[in-house]
Amino acid sequence: MKKLVIMMMVLAFVGANVAIAADVVTYENKKGTVTFNHKAHQEKLDDCAKCHEGEPVKIEVNKVYGHKSCKSCHKEMNGPTKCNECHVK
Repeated sequence: MKKLVIMMMVLAFVGANVAIAADVVTYENKKGTVTFNHKAHQEKLDDCAKCHEGEPVKIEVNKVYGHKSCKSCHKEMNGPTKCNECHVK
C-alpha cells in the first residue's frame, strides 16, 4: 500500500505542469556578483511571460541577457540600473 501511495505522489508531481525554479541565482564576473531573487521578481511581475517567452524554461543568466532583458525591464519598472546596484563586490 505504501508503494502505491508513493507512486501516486510521484506521478502527480511529475505529471503536474508546475514550474520549479531556484529562489536565488547568482552570476559572478569581474565587476562583482549579481544576485537574482527569482521569487521576488515572480511576485512583483506576476507574469512569467515577461521574462520567459512562451513556456517557462531555465534562463541562462549572463551579461548579454542581463543587460538586454533585465536592464530594459528595470528601466521600465524603476529597478536598479547602475552597475554597482546589480554588481556587488
